Amino acid sequence: MSSPQTLSILITGASGFIGSFMVEEALKKGFETWAGIRRNSSKKYLTNKDIHFIELDFDNPEKLQKQLLGHSFDYIIHAAGVTKAQKTNDFFRVNTQGTINLVNALRRVNTSLKRFVFISSLSVCGPIKEEYPYKDILIEDKPQPNTKYGQSKLLAEKFLDSLEDFPAVTLRLTGVYGPREKDYFLMAKSIKNHVDFALGFKPQDLTFVYVMDAVEASFLALEKGTSGSKYFISDGKIYSSRSFSDLISHQLGDKWMIRIKSPLWAFRCITVFSDIFGRITKSISTLNKDKYNILKQRNWRCDISSAVNELGYAPQYDLSLGVKLTIEWYLKNNWL
Repeated sequence: MSSPQTLSILITGASGFIGSFMVEEALKKGFETWAGIRRNSSKKYLTNKDIHFIELDFDNPEKLQKQLLGHSFDYIIHAAGVTKAQKTNDFFRVNTQGTINLVNALRRVNTSLKRFVFISSLSVCGPIKEEYPYKDILIEDKPQPNTKYGQSKLLAEKFLDSLEDFPAVTLRLTGVYGPREKDYFLMAKSIKNHVDFALGFKPQDLTFVYVMDAVEASFLALEKGTSGSKYFISDGKIYSSRSFSDLISHQLGDKWMIRIKSPLWAFRCITVFSDIFGRITKSISTLNKDKYNILKQRNWRCDISSAVNELGYAPQYDLSLGVKLTIEWYLKNNWL
């Protein structure tokens, strides 16, 4: 990307897991870097003095437009969103309507925008091609999301598709892991406590992407992505849940483990009670209906060839290296 010192970039969801790494990379590349945050967002990983902060209220279109007025960003990576929520409507309020509100405001006040990268998910595709042996999900396959998260992201994608004059590129990330990530961390914590939990008895093909590969793909999309295009992003390899847990165990010193494989119906019962408990306590439960639908899906294969061929995407971290770096960070920062 030529002369990044003269270019500005806005990264929404900057205080989040992926967004905070996006900000760090933008600074390394010499961009004038703006971190889009909410009023109550943590700045724990946003301490660099060169970061410019901008508060964004995605729920209020008029206020959002005023907040963006006077700013002219060359590039935007829209990483803001929720992966779990207490209320179903929150997925659509944040992931769908929040994206719509942001884009509508940008179209009114930001005339110099060169590229808008939308961080979406493989979850928009849902449980397709579930016949074993599994085949890669292709970009042209019709999405059939069975989670509120996937549905909310798909509706945002469709909104972007409806715009003829907006330079949007969509990245459908598979399971993103790495330092600071809190969901896969729970698996590492469980394994440290000698328990490996798996769901279902039918074979499952999994795909992952280390956070820094996801970041690199996003910046490649800014530079080389074609408006209206969508790309799957993974490390290009296929894994089993056993291979993931074994790698974590190895990095923790090859701890002995009790391996528990739960039938789907039993885990579904757990998520029902967990959802009820979450509503009573007004807390967001990790074990919810959406998580059940995600974990029961067997085929997470996806074709990344278009990202490789069109963007020049070349993942640098396979699961072995990524897990090593992640567990080292968890240990160093006293998470484990």
